Amino acid sequence: MFTGIVQAVGTIARLDRRDGDARVDIAAGTLLLADTTLGDSIAVNGVCLTVVGCTDATFTADVSGETLTRTSLGSLRIGARVNLEKALAVGDRLGGHLVSGHVDGLATLRAREADARSVRFRLAAPTALAKYIATKGSVCLDGVSLTVNTVAGAEFDVNIVPHTLAVTTLNDWQVGDAINLEVDVIARYLERLMLGDNSADKKARVTEEMLLRAGFIRR
Repeated sequence: MFTGIVQAVGTIARLDRRDGDARVDIAAGTLLLADTTLGDSIAVNGVCLTVVGCTDATFTADVSGETLTRTSLGSLRIGARVNLEKALAVGDRLGGHLVSGHVDGLATLRAREADARSVRFRLAAPTALAKYIATKGSVCLDGVSLTVNTVAGAEFDVNIVPHTLAVTTLNDWQVGDAINLEVDVIARYLERLMLGDNSADKKARVTEEMLLRAGFIRR
């Protein structure tokens, strides 16, 4: 698990594609790797990767075909900047929200504009993920825990303060960019739990009638 509080910005040093998957070397920047061992987890732009090699300044990880398809890692070029966070340790402060490092899909940046000293970004989520995004709820974008300001259909806004712009890659975002999106894990499990005994049915969906029977809403 992670918190979505970026600890350092690294760079892609090498991306070696191998028969449908890839191996990546990442220069860790200011991220301390002295206590990192093989098998540890590090989030790279919000993607949980397993360390398979490590030096004082770099670490290596394998990236599966599924991850290359579902996230933006496969499109990154040598020298690209990435947000880094080590896995959450028991007793650490939970400054953001609980993040699994399992990206759900790619959001598209629709607009960016100055908002006082901050920057407001408007993004479009994939249609299937829009239902998990709520005003004042949490999302993780490229590994950064953020609060949703407003929601309109599949589009939502986030406001980025100067500190976050300075210590992450978010200020690099440009309109049209594909951004790694992880929705709040609680929302995903809540939907599954609400299906109850119907969860094994591939066609089962949360419907108004289901909510009425369970007492969640009234007509």
